[in-house]
Amino acid sequence: MRRFVAKAAGSVLGVGYIPFAPGTFGSLVAALAYFVFPAIAPLQWLVPLIVVTSVLGVWAGGVMEEEYGEDPSAVVIDELAGQWLALAALPATPVVVLLSFLLFRFYDIVKPGLVDKAQSLPGGWGIMVDDLLAGLLANVTVRIVMLALPFLSPGFNPG
Repeated sequence: MRRFVAKAAGSVLGVGYIPFAPGTFGSLVAALAYFVFPAIAPLQWLVPLIVVTSVLGVWAGGVMEEEYGEDPSAVVIDELAGQWLALAALPATPVVVLLSFLLFRFYDIVKPGLVDKAQSLPGGWGIMVDDLLAGLLANVTVRIVMLALPFLSPGFNPG
């Protein structure tokens, strides 16, 4: 039962078992949920979702590593939490969500600096923390882009 629950959670109900680009599909689930269900966008809902998803991801990722080895591709709950962090406190407009999605995938794949180093943390921690850092970088980058190009999101207030 423990492995079943870990696989269901870690793979985001099977999304992680898509045979190509499972991380991209995991991120897409998070971005679409943010866009389609605006009720999760306010920080009072999104922050607890990120925290719960992250804690569950550390556990599920650790359990799945026991079976599949280090940082298995089927674990995409890290993309869910990271993408939500990339979107935190940003407007749920198509352009902003797409930009956040693309930048999160970029940072998650390229893994600059600390993002790469975070992968060496033990067990599920390494799986989760690198994506949370990639999400943070993406969020900051989207904010910079929106300040530089305000027409992308009229009325956006970064403060």
